[in-house]
Amino acid sequence: MGRAAHRGVAVVTGGSAGLGRAVVRELAGRGWDVAVLARGADGLAGAVADVEAAGRRALALPCDVGDAEAVDSAASRVEATLGPIELWVNNAMASVFAPFWEVSPADYDRATRTTYYGYVNGTRAALARMRPRDRGAVIQVGSALAFRGIPLQAAYCGAKHAIQGFTESVVTDLLHEGSAVTVSLVHMPGMNTTQFGWVRSNLPRHPQPVAPIYQPEACAAVVADVAERPRRQTWVGESTIGTILGNRIAAPLLDRYLARTGVSGQQSDAPRSEMVGDYLDEPVPGDHGAHGPFDDQAHAGSPQIWALRHRRQLGAGALGLGALLAAGLLRRR
Repeated sequence: MGRAAHRGVAVVTGGSAGLGRAVVRELAGRGWDVAVLARGADGLAGAVADVEAAGRRALALPCDVGDAEAVDSAASRVEATLGPIELWVNNAMASVFAPFWEVSPADYDRATRTTYYGYVNGTRAALARMRPRDRGAVIQVGSALAFRGIPLQAAYCGAKHAIQGFTESVVTDLLHEGSAVTVSLVHMPGMNTTQFGWVRSNLPRHPQPVAPIYQPEACAAVVADVAERPRRQTWVGESTIGTILGNRIAAPLLDRYLARTGVSGQQSDAPRSEMVGDYLDEPVPGDHGAHGPFDDQAHAGSPQIWALRHRRQLGAGALGLGALLAAGLLRRR
């Protein structure tokens, strides 16, 4: 199979591990040159190797996305080295697994600076370069938890809710200006990513994603699809749809259900001692790739994700079927 045609220059924050790493690989495979922003040198080196293995140019940029000046400086280096940024994917995140009252102000601030202000800083850096050219796309990796808070993750849920409102505001600013730059939200389900092996946690057992668990590659493919055909908002996975709609219809019932099941449901049978480290303040050494320890429970896809990725073909098929039915009715008449 030949090398994919060059699509442009993309930036992925948090691209050294987890979903971000899967997004880096997917974009490179589709023809993007990719700059990766993250804190850990080992994971950055691994991500660069993945991009180069796909035959594309790569750039590793050690960066704390909570630092606005560092993010802007990184964006300038990308353009000086690889060329104009056409796509910016905000993905970097941090969390603390504990009841809210057990999370220190410093830990809450650290998680919020990465997960929320990281998106603000990345969006600002991207738009500063895209708006004058009147082209480009920003993708915010969101979550079902942008609409529904759950136990043990107050900082993360709060940040994801903030990203939703922040992005809606930015979209209206761009529309008012008449800009051709797009900003899209892609909301994710629980995934088998590295974060569950190194998240700061007060839990007695190893943290795990809320089931059903998906492999990050299935979700990364949707991010790349949105990069090619931007749309304002995308919900990935049946569980994401169920969570968002369920919260709109019966939030008090979900409160009680999550109070009963949300704490145990976010812990596996493994002890906390099997986690690889704690990444909140400093990156965990090593290249940990995209997957967490839940491969045996994770789904490579789902009917909803398949339909989402093939919606244009499905739409064309539905139109064709409608035309056949209409022709049949006319013949009968």
